Amino acid sequence: MKSQYYRFSVAPMMDWTDRHCRVFHRQLTRRALLYTEMLTTGAVIHGDRRRLLGFDAVEHPVALQLGGSDPHELALAARIGEDFGYDEINLNVGCPSDRVKDGRFGACLMAEPQLVARCVDAMKAAVAVPVTVKCRIGIDDQDPEEALDALARAVIAAGCDALIVHARKAWLNGLSPKENRDIPPLDYDRVYRLKRAVPDVPIIINGGILSIDEAKAHLAHVDGAMLGRAAYQEPWRLLSVDPDIFDEAAPHATMQDALEAMMPYIEAQLARGTRLHAITRHFVGAFHAVPGARAFRRHLAEHGTKQGAGVEVLREAIARVGARAPAEAA
Repeated sequence: MKSQYYRFSVAPMMDWTDRHCRVFHRQLTRRALLYTEMLTTGAVIHGDRRRLLGFDAVEHPVALQLGGSDPHELALAARIGEDFGYDEINLNVGCPSDRVKDGRFGACLMAEPQLVARCVDAMKAAVAVPVTVKCRIGIDDQDPEEALDALARAVIAAGCDALIVHARKAWLNGLSPKENRDIPPLDYDRVYRLKRAVPDVPIIINGGILSIDEAKAHLAHVDGAMLGRAAYQEPWRLLSVDPDIFDEAAPHATMQDALEAMMPYIEAQLARGTRLHAITRHFVGAFHAVPGARAFRRHLAEHGTKQGAGVEVLREAIARVGARAPAEAA
């Protein structure tokens, strides 16, 4: 897979990057690679697949992130994901939550690089789409030089198509999942060194990147940059991705235009029984720093959660926002 495919992506984020969020983000950038929330192999194999895995065709390119540590189960879940039409299958080796640790997947797998390699090998044998791994630079008392190299060597030998590295350690003992997103210091240079060591394998950097300009700066050292909370909490930033990263026009000139383009999708979802708030909750940061942003948020909070709320609520909220595009107000 060419590294151009990975130049910019929006991180998988639990409770955030659901199908509605991804359709919204796709109105802001055609080229970014989007990711699902992490789904466990058990949920994919035994759960309501259409509810969990269903997505809109507009979301492509979109990757499915899996959590698990059993090679057979991961292979089966990967095959199910490929059958649903996902463009990539990603293995989570970076999530530090207690629930993940207790289930023997996520960041704790940094301590078992050979097991991760067996998982990647089984997934590669099961699907034709790219198989990638998202990890940390290490966990707990591991030496990041040794830990990251060990994992990278193992998964690359198993056929991993790209490695996404959150440039922080995860402290599984002593820090909460929220603290693990902020407290361990960032070490971007460690990720740069990994890229120099594996020039033929796409390396994507993640962690603490707050703007498209910062993402562009990282591209001088690695193949791709992944934005997480900044992309979700201030989604207007994504309007700059296609012009600034890919030298192409954005799908829409303003956030207002992007939200108007969401209306047919929202109406179709409402007709299927989806609550308006399930979609508009992802719009909270749409007009950050723009006059009227608070009125926009307040109108959605007061009226968007009501039973039977329709697209007119969103249109009324948008009408409360000033004329400036978010990128101009930042």
